[in-house]
Amino acid sequence: MSEILETQPIRALGSNLELLAQQVVEGFIVGLHRSPFHGFSVEFAEHRLYNNGESTRNIDWKVYARTDKLFVKRFEEETNLRCHIVVDASSTMYYPWDDKNPQKHKYENKFCFAAQSAAVLMNALRRQRDAFGLTLFDDEVRFSSTAKSSTVHYRLLLSQLVDKIENPELNHSTELSASLHQIAEKIHRRSLVVIFTDVMEHPDKADDLFAALQHLRYAKHEVILFHVTDKSKELDFEFENRPYLFVDMENGEEVRLQPNQVKEFYTKQVNAFTEQLRMKCLQFKIDFVEADINKGFVPILQTWMAKRARMG
Repeated sequence: MSEILETQPIRALGSNLELLAQQVVEGFIVGLHRSPFHGFSVEFAEHRLYNNGESTRNIDWKVYARTDKLFVKRFEEETNLRCHIVVDASSTMYYPWDDKNPQKHKYENKFCFAAQSAAVLMNALRRQRDAFGLTLFDDEVRFSSTAKSSTVHYRLLLSQLVDKIENPELNHSTELSASLHQIAEKIHRRSLVVIFTDVMEHPDKADDLFAALQHLRYAKHEVILFHVTDKSKELDFEFENRPYLFVDMENGEEVRLQPNQVKEFYTKQVNAFTEQLRMKCLQFKIDFVEADINKGFVPILQTWMAKRARMG
């Protein structure tokens, strides 16, 4: 499978989301066709296996040349999924961040990874002629589109993501629960809702978050929640045991400490909340997926593809 799939987001491509998305999805398709699980792969991207006896007119001979298998191009009436992609653009999503050198982590923070992942999914959806929309939020919804499948629409949404990558804003808090309630009210037709967020909610707001997730399910939407993290730092708290100055990216509050002094308490609290979130998602039949920014796009595409196959 393409190397671009197995590494973290490619720095050299920066915010060229259209090129990145095209390369990732094409690499993923080739990998599927080469895999022994070709029965699963036929759910993906404009192709299905050729059935003996049917017309050969729509066989994709380029795919045959690469895979030695006969695939037939699918047509618009065979796909009709509507997908809404929701991306958290609050300040904590721009971690890792360096105040002294804002360019340093510009294309390797959580938001850039979420934006790149959203672009990859939109590319895959467009190939299947499925409709897709985009919502960006922080302490309120900042951008929201209807679901369409056109190239003009696709590029408009990419431009919104690029703007957020190139112009990060600090000191914006998260209102995840309120935003999800608003999204649930706005989407009137049954859809797949894909959420990218670091879930940096205060523990006191946990019940509000669970109620918002439940609202999406009550509205009959299928939901995937990608929990976007820099796992080694944010979940495992793997820092050298020396003094650090930790800065709250939402309000600028600072605290200086040595990581080993708080690591056990911190990881216990974080793990407990994450497990609570995981169990609530299981209860509500929401797909909960850990999305480590250092692990690349394979888990994103595999999860979406499995959900797409189940929805038909």
